[in-house]
Amino acid sequence: MSEMQVKLLFPTKEIAEQYYRQLVYLACRTCYSEMKPEEIWGRIQNGKVRDEKMEELIAKVVASGHHSTIEHIWFAFSISGVSRTLSHQLVRHRIGIAFDQQSQRYVQFKNTDDLFVEPESIAQNPEAHALFEELRAKSAEAYQKLVQLGIPAEDARFLFPQAVTTNLVMTVNLRELIHICGLRLCTLAQWEIRRLFKKVRKEVMAVSPFFGRMLVPHCVHEGFCNELNNQDGHCRIRPPLTKAIEVYEKWRRGELVEKSG
Repeated sequence: MSEMQVKLLFPTKEIAEQYYRQLVYLACRTCYSEMKPEEIWGRIQNGKVRDEKMEELIAKVVASGHHSTIEHIWFAFSISGVSRTLSHQLVRHRIGIAFDQQSQRYVQFKNTDDLFVEPESIAQNPEAHALFEELRAKSAEAYQKLVQLGIPAEDARFLFPQAVTTNLVMTVNLRELIHICGLRLCTLAQWEIRRLFKKVRKEVMAVSPFFGRMLVPHCVHEGFCNELNNQDGHCRIRPPLTKAIEVYEKWRRGELVEKSG
């Protein structure tokens, strides 16, 4: 079976350290300064702006919702060994992101042994695994037979289930990446795409921990969970919106007593 792999192709750690924080700071500072962008950039390049100062301003501007400032930096990933089920979800993200995906029409698959993703829920159930394996083998065998009969690969692929793997190149700006991670790192997200963005976050953290720490479930930024399937609060990352409103109403009515230090 196929194994998911994610690799950050660009930027390298050196490029991220030399330019990424600086570019976002430039965008932020330009909005609130009389100086021209090239003058601000000159100060950055001459070491007149400390890293801590850049991060402080960036954090403040992003927290305020001024997110156009983080559209100036991009991350390019190699993604392989994921299912078509995942890619159908992934390509629904369309703003600030670009994909190129392996074509089942033009690629003729000669080795189909590693061409499928098996969910753990199936793999851990002997009877379910046997059924999955039987259908996988029949699908792969039938595909190869059709190709041998002269059927074009673009037609033979109609036999493939959604478990068949695919490879992609994904390039995304930081604003959109934060948005996607907010959705896909949620504990209620589908397991495979959640696993993908855990790997994405790990790759970004390796080159830029400052920006990598921004890649979290959306409830972390918002302070509450607005997922309808978490009304019982079984996910403890942040309280459901209804609970947050209840606490606020109690505070407004003076029913909550603040603890002194």
